[in-house]
Amino acid sequence: MKIGILETGAPPRELQAIFGRYSGMFQTLLGSAGYTFETFNVRAGAIPEQPESCDAYLITGSAAGVHDGDPWIGQTRDFLRQAKGRAALVGVCFGHQLMADAFGGRVERAPGGWGIGLHRYRVFKRRPWMDEAAEIAAPAPHQDQVTLAPPGATVVAGSDFTPIGMLAYDDQSAISTQLHPEFEPAFAGALIEARRGSLYPQTQAQQALASLSGPDDRRRIGRWIAAFLRPLHDRGHR
Repeated sequence: MKIGILETGAPPRELQAIFGRYSGMFQTLLGSAGYTFETFNVRAGAIPEQPESCDAYLITGSAAGVHDGDPWIGQTRDFLRQAKGRAALVGVCFGHQLMADAFGGRVERAPGGWGIGLHRYRVFKRRPWMDEAAEIAAPAPHQDQVTLAPPGATVVAGSDFTPIGMLAYDDQSAISTQLHPEFEPAFAGALIEARRGSLYPQTQAQQALASLSGPDDRRRIGRWIAAFLRPLHDRGHR
């Protein structure tokens, strides 16, 4: 099956040489078995010609906010609406927020400020693509979050800090999460180091860095995404 990666952002330039870009991180997370990938730099206006160009689209994280006035954000939002029911969608962080915004939800600044480090979500409602885990943990740097789920979407996981941490859409083939399963702990830590003292206070940054040494569920969430996509693959899509 063919997965289009809508790349809505990029790591700081000094980290790209070490860790690569977000599209590569997702390809590593999902693996190559059964998939072909095409990356669309939507920030540069590279929007797929039609939703059917790929079987599924994965919308990455970004330093941008869904309410910023950049034209590419509106173009990507419009594309997601066009893709509803025509391609599967998987949103991560900014992608989670943009999907919610596109389909009638609400996105706002997190009341608790920046969330960084390893975040742990409780599983509220299990879907067939999930396993028996009661909790999941992964890096989650963000200052915006979904505060109202769209109509037709179910909150399947979250935390006190991020109540709407993971959504499953019941009216289309779509899922999303505020977590970053594609972020290796080393990259998540390097990102914190690059922003400590500017975006992140020193004490918060130190606590977040310490949290990244704990066990995480990045691979588990990757398996959930793969299980969500598997019916498309089994039906013999590209």
